[in-house]
Amino acid sequence: MSPVPHIPARFRPHGITFLHEDRDVIVIDKAAGILTTEALYGDPQTAHAAVTAYLRKGAVRSSKCAYLVHRLDRETSGVLLFAKSEEAQIRLKENWAANEKIYLALVEGRLSEKSGLFESALAEDETYFVHSVADPAAGKWARTQYAVCYETERMSAVKIRLLTGRKNQIRVHFSEAGHPVIGDWKYGASRRFRAPRLFLHAQSLAFDHPHTGERMTFEAPVPASFWTFAEGFTEEDWRRA
Repeated sequence: MSPVPHIPARFRPHGITFLHEDRDVIVIDKAAGILTTEALYGDPQTAHAAVTAYLRKGAVRSSKCAYLVHRLDRETSGVLLFAKSEEAQIRLKENWAANEKIYLALVEGRLSEKSGLFESALAEDETYFVHSVADPAAGKWARTQYAVCYETERMSAVKIRLLTGRKNQIRVHFSEAGHPVIGDWKYGASRRFRAPRLFLHAQSLAFDHPHTGERMTFEAPVPASFWTFAEGFTEEDWRRA
């Protein structure tokens, strides 16, 4: 499979870095602040629209488009996968549970258990707020595995393996555990941190290619803001966890 070709500047959307392209998939690194796809209340300038525009390369009548496989929250950065056909999209979605999704988060405080698993049924209310519910039938089951890789008196850097993919799952689980993601004002983060962003990053994604079946892994570099904000946190800490 060929690497991403050189992309002319006019087709290079702001806030998106192309990590890989082949006949079936496109993998990008999405910056924080960009919607994955258009929402009822959202900005039409999305990652989905940008990748579709790249595929059409200025041809107004082109029917080419990017097919959505999964989503990242607007303020979450990192690896995002698109299919280039409906057939590839269906295959990727059908096999989604077999994928490995690794995230990095900076959360408030120090976790008493340095590794563990959060599990709950999540439901969304009429204000788009997601929360755990006691009745599993009233929500969708969510599982979040974590390991602390660095900590200070005020915060912890946490490596997260997302075992399911529910809306706002990581943010809700850590908030309900008393350790909200730094910068997550929606789910109770403290303003005293003066965070410049939501400190949640989709660092890597491993999946089976929809055509060849080859296992493929892609990584989005940890944004520099993580190292700066969690002073003393290093690449070695992250890799060791």
